[in-house]
Amino acid sequence: MTESSVHTAHWPAPYASGAVDATVTVPGSKSVTNRGLVLAALAAEPGWLRRPLRSRDTLLMADALRALGVRIEETVSSSSAAVSATGGTGEAWRVIPAGLHGPATVDVGNAGTVMRFLPPVAALADGPVRFDGDPRSYERPLHGVVDALRALGTRIDDEGRGALPLTVHGSGALDGGRVEIDASSSSQFISALLLSAPRFNQGVEVRHTGATLPSLPHIRMTVDMLRAVGAQVDEPETGGEPNVWRVSPSALLGRDLTVEPDLSNAQPFLAAALVTGGRVTIPDWPARTTQPGDALREIFTAMGGGCALTEHGLEFTGTGRIHGIDVDLSEVGELTPGIAAVAALADSPSTLRGVAHLRLHETDRLAALTAEINGLGGDVSETEDGLRIRPRPLHGGVFHTYDDHRMATAGSVIGLAVDGVQIENVATTAKTLPDFTEMWTEMLKA
Repeated sequence: MTESSVHTAHWPAPYASGAVDATVTVPGSKSVTNRGLVLAALAAEPGWLRRPLRSRDTLLMADALRALGVRIEETVSSSSAAVSATGGTGEAWRVIPAGLHGPATVDVGNAGTVMRFLPPVAALADGPVRFDGDPRSYERPLHGVVDALRALGTRIDDEGRGALPLTVHGSGALDGGRVEIDASSSSQFISALLLSAPRFNQGVEVRHTGATLPSLPHIRMTVDMLRAVGAQVDEPETGGEPNVWRVSPSALLGRDLTVEPDLSNAQPFLAAALVTGGRVTIPDWPARTTQPGDALREIFTAMGGGCALTEHGLEFTGTGRIHGIDVDLSEVGELTPGIAAVAALADSPSTLRGVAHLRLHETDRLAALTAEINGLGGDVSETEDGLRIRPRPLHGGVFHTYDDHRMATAGSVIGLAVDGVQIENVATTAKTLPDFTEMWTEMLKA
């Protein structure tokens, strides 16, 4: 089968003939894995990432750091080879820092973490680093990182686009200091500067000037992970000045980090329990986490399910009924496609608010969800900052993904309750969940 045919192939989304009852082991968090790789690459000593996610986004990050001179050695124990493809318990990456250097070329694919977290790292390299990626990456906002690095003294060639492709001319060091940015379109602008800041001569003081700031849990994740490797961070959450983050210059420690399961990638499996009135257990769900996906416990419970943290993990059960919801998703926007899919099957309308920034993600997710759910007979309309969903009887048809992994999983959730749904390019799930179709099929078999 050619690459083209794989891209355009339609995958028949399995229809659930009854309630699911399964335990689903979800691979590691993309957000934690890629932050962990950056921090380990900037450390003063080697470190380990255990149970990392092995997906397109994380492999792009690892390859980019290797291009800059960092050594990343992958090991898999023989007893766990079968789970290594999804970052299972036996896989570990040893990260050995080295002098960052150019010239180098970085392929970001369509990974927001790679395109935003690595330009500040490249500013610390000795030599030019060129960034390029998928066509969609050219349309995604990067101006916050570009403008901030310029203000801090880095030369960047981007022909005035504030977007990819571009070249960062690293000088081997960066003074750092105070910088103002508008991160309304992506919290990753702030995380990008904070992650590299301990290596700046003066650290950094980042002031957010925008009216809104989406995905705050991801900034909290960045701060927590910085502190875990010895960085000193002053933030609004711990009594600091509102919308201001300060990181002091310091050497970072090499750590042995075990990556949490990706709770956002657990969403379609939890949704399966809700949609079918069944039960799904996710092992190793953390009792405390900064991952946005943890909000699913509250959101899906409000939509008709129930959950409990037990010694086996998070046990989520559906009741056979799905209720509509009015919810602000500004802090957990990445969960919107899956919530919209469930809401389309509910017994009452839903309003999803606070997610205007999703128009700038892997695709325009608000327009895509509206088009695809309505294409199956639904009634979804865009609002200024979200979606209004009025449930209607749905029918089968092609659900297009727009090269967006979360669109593919959202369509699969609808397919559980609607016979005849076909997912176009389900292979796009490899961005963060390479074995999705196999995991989905096994869940239904169980």
